[in-house]
Amino acid sequence: MKSKDVVAAIIKKDNLYLIAQRNKNKYMGLTWEFPGGKVEPNETFHEALSREIQEELNIDINVYEKIAEEKYKDDQIDIILHYYLCSEKSGTIRLNEHENIAWVEKKDFDKYDFVEGDGNVLSLL
Repeated sequence: MKSKDVVAAIIKKDNLYLIAQRNKNKYMGLTWEFPGGKVEPNETFHEALSREIQEELNIDINVYEKIAEEKYKDDQIDIILHYYLCSEKSGTIRLNEHENIAWVEKKDFDKYDFVEGDGNVLSLL
């Protein structure tokens, strides 16, 4: 099985990072993550990220440079995560997918239970 490409937005505002709590009915439910999702065929990573954030959080974002890439595999998923630094452009956040969101300072990341994969990126921020 080929790994799937997944994009994740590290949305930063002032000194805070946006994290989202996964839907309780989904795999790894209630853990925290950087929002994003799967890249569709014929879609660039930037397009996928903009679309996913629009679908999940109802906002438009600016996508900047890629800051990390992580492979993650377990008995249910096999993915390559591509993390991009982003900022909010317009819109008001509405939760279409997630249980909750939080704007968190880097020093408080350890108070949240992150999904596997995302946890490794925290040290790079």
